Amino acid sequence: MDDSREEWLAETFVELADTLVADFDVVEFLGMLVARCAVLLDGSEVGLAVANRQGRLRVLASSSERMRILELLEVQNEEGPCRDCYRSGEQMLNQRVDQVGTLWPQFAPMARDAGFKMLHAVPMRLRGQSIGAINIFDPRLRELSVHDAKMTQAFADVATIGILQERSSKDQMVLTTQLARALDTRVAIEQAKGVLSERLKVSMDESFNLLRNHARSNNLRLTDVALGVTGGQIEASTLVRDYRFSH
Repeated sequence: MDDSREEWLAETFVELADTLVADFDVVEFLGMLVARCAVLLDGSEVGLAVANRQGRLRVLASSSERMRILELLEVQNEEGPCRDCYRSGEQMLNQRVDQVGTLWPQFAPMARDAGFKMLHAVPMRLRGQSIGAINIFDPRLRELSVHDAKMTQAFADVATIGILQERSSKDQMVLTTQLARALDTRVAIEQAKGVLSERLKVSMDESFNLLRNHARSNNLRLTDVALGVTGGQIEASTLVRDYRFSH
């Protein structure tokens, strides 16, 4: 591993552990986790789901629109690697789409039609407590290496510890409440992506990049930017201008 990659990994672990801040935002934090995993697993698409108060998984972050839609279908049908990984607390690695039809009769055809060939999932857990799971879907027939599996699990573990530690001094229901609120704010982000996609005639992935870039460039929360777009306080042209300026 070269020095630049080691430095990137070190920075990622620091960022994942840095949850003890006043303006900590679960949605942005999990979005960052997914983005870092996608970089680590070059060529794979990554998504993340967490459990609500009833123990049902809800999609909170995805590295692509294709991934998000497939994860929503997975959660809706309560069938797939993320669900099994969350319930068992164990990794599910190197599941070939063309060989899991019996295990996931509804999900496997949808994954195949979406263009994926290999499926993986790692749990977000701390000892006996599991709060969700990370999906890793690959359009190539490529197994996940032992090293990449360990690093992805390490990312997930550090993120889980950070989230739980950040709320350790407060009521036990605070984390659950915040995650539930995060699910609601995710709706606003998706609505904003739809608005930008329609107005600018761009893809949903490109719309998300515009939202995220504007938030970072102006030191704003992603959810606040999304609400600004849907509420009319932030013009689509402003996001485009910021993106061009920063690139």
